[in-house]
Amino acid sequence: MPSHPTAPGPQARRLRKAVLAMVGIALFLGFVALGTWQVQRRAWKLALIERVEQRVHAAPVALPPRPEWPQVSAASHEYLPVTAQGQWLPEKTVLAQALTELGSGFWVMTPLQLADGTQVLVNRGFVPQAQRAQWLATPLPASAPTTATIQGLLRMSEPDGGFLRTNAPAEQRWYSRDIAAMGRALQLPQAAPFFIDAGLPPVPGSPATSATDTRWPRAGMTVVRFSNSHLVYALTWYGLALMVAGAGWYVARYERRLRDARSAPQPASHRP
Repeated sequence: MPSHPTAPGPQARRLRKAVLAMVGIALFLGFVALGTWQVQRRAWKLALIERVEQRVHAAPVALPPRPEWPQVSAASHEYLPVTAQGQWLPEKTVLAQALTELGSGFWVMTPLQLADGTQVLVNRGFVPQAQRAQWLATPLPASAPTTATIQGLLRMSEPDGGFLRTNAPAEQRWYSRDIAAMGRALQLPQAAPFFIDAGLPPVPGSPATSATDTRWPRAGMTVVRFSNSHLVYALTWYGLALMVAGAGWYVARYERRLRDARSAPQPASHRP
């Protein structure tokens, strides 16, 4: 006669329940952690939006002098309009990878030598990929003045490269604007720990820069408007956590009913 599969024993059932419980707890805690992380990200994003809105359209101020550099931080200075005057060091230009509304290309980063002997890197603007060799070979037009006055937004360094990409200074490949690494690669002995995004964003209500403008590099492209979808993501993760909790409650309820049914006394059978 064909053999029938035997039901798992009590020990096997207990092991299966324990594994399912551990998986459920791990999923629940993971979803709660992701939801909490999104709540924290939302708080950070709201603070960033408030900070940018308060500063970005203010009148430019002088660049922080060297004694104040240790106090410069994202919370106190980032996106602050600043002005600086100095001499370009065009032979030390580097290009950092960029992805903008104009497509992929590079930020042109050129040091500005200031009167006190310090240097500040200036993001002079965006250039398309086709101009990479041109700007590395001749980074500054010959007709440009020796002394330049720059107005722009103070930005903090972007260390450690881009997503899954590491900066390679020896190969002239920069995936982030890591100011400390750029300063070392360019042998700038007194480089500021921040940089300037050249160009100020347009005042609300003023005409925007024409998309047909062919001047390069294209300055004034700093992103000053940020999307904030973290609340939606947080609710999604918390919702998934509730679904896991609900599924666990349903399974536990079903198992309890099944156990009660097995332990209930069976009615005695009567023969006629």
